[in-house]
Amino acid sequence: MDVRPIGFFDSGLGGASVLREAIRMLPHENYIYYGDDANAPYGDRDYADIANLTIASMEKLARLGIKAAVIACNTATATCIDRLRARFDFPIVSIEPAIKPACEAGGNGKVLMLATAATARLPRYRQLLSRMVEPERVISVPCPGLVERIEDGVLAADGFDDILYKHLAFLEGETVDAIVMGCTHYVFIKDAFERYAAIHFNGRAKLFDGNEATVRQLGRVLKENGIENGSGSALIDYRTSGDRLKLEPVFLSLINRL
Repeated sequence: MDVRPIGFFDSGLGGASVLREAIRMLPHENYIYYGDDANAPYGDRDYADIANLTIASMEKLARLGIKAAVIACNTATATCIDRLRARFDFPIVSIEPAIKPACEAGGNGKVLMLATAATARLPRYRQLLSRMVEPERVISVPCPGLVERIEDGVLAADGFDDILYKHLAFLEGETVDAIVMGCTHYVFIKDAFERYAAIHFNGRAKLFDGNEATVRQLGRVLKENGIENGSGSALIDYRTSGDRLKLEPVFLSLINRL
C-alpha cells in the first residue's frame, strides 16, 4: 500500500474534470492538484513557453513527494510529454483528445475536434489525426474564449452561444455525428455544446472526452508499478499559482458538480 499522492496538473481548472473521474474510479488514492492559473490559458502561448511553464509546474509537484502524475491538459501533453517523462523518475500519464472513439462511433457526418489553438496545430495532434480511418471527416476548430469564460465560473448552457457561433457558424446546417472535447475545461460545459448542436447542426452530435480512458490508464500504471493504495478515502490537496482564495471555491464546486 502506497499512500503517497498522485499529482494532477493543468494550466487552470479544467483538469478538475479528470480528477473527478479519478476520485470516482480510484477512490482510495490521495491527490494533489496543481493549476497554473496565473499563466492560464496555455492555448495561445508559443510552444517553448508552454513547455517551460509545464516543466516548472511539474517540478513543484515533484517536490511534494508524488508517486505518479497525470498531465490533465491536452495542450501540455501535445507540447512536451516526452520531455516530462525523460526528466522525472515517476510514471506520468497524459490525456489526449478522444478522436479515435469519436471516429469509430459510426455515421457519415462531420467529427468536430474542439480544442485550444495550440493543441490543434501541434505535430503530436496532427499525427494522431493522421492515424484515423477517415481523417477527412475530422474538422479541427480552435475555440479561444471558452477557457477564460469557464475559469470565470460561467457554466450555464446558454452562456457560450456567442463564442460557439463565432467559431462554428461556418458549419451551420451540417450533419455532425460527434464533438470531441479536446480541452479538459470543455467537459464542464457539455450542456452548452449539446444546446448549440441541437440548434445549428443536423443530427444529434454525441460528445466525447478522454477523461475515463486516462484514468483507466492511470490505474494500470499504478498496478504495474506496485504503487496502489488499497484502502481509505481520497484526500485532495488543491494548489494554484493564482489567487487561491478566489479559485479554490470554484475548484471545489467543479469537483462536486460532475
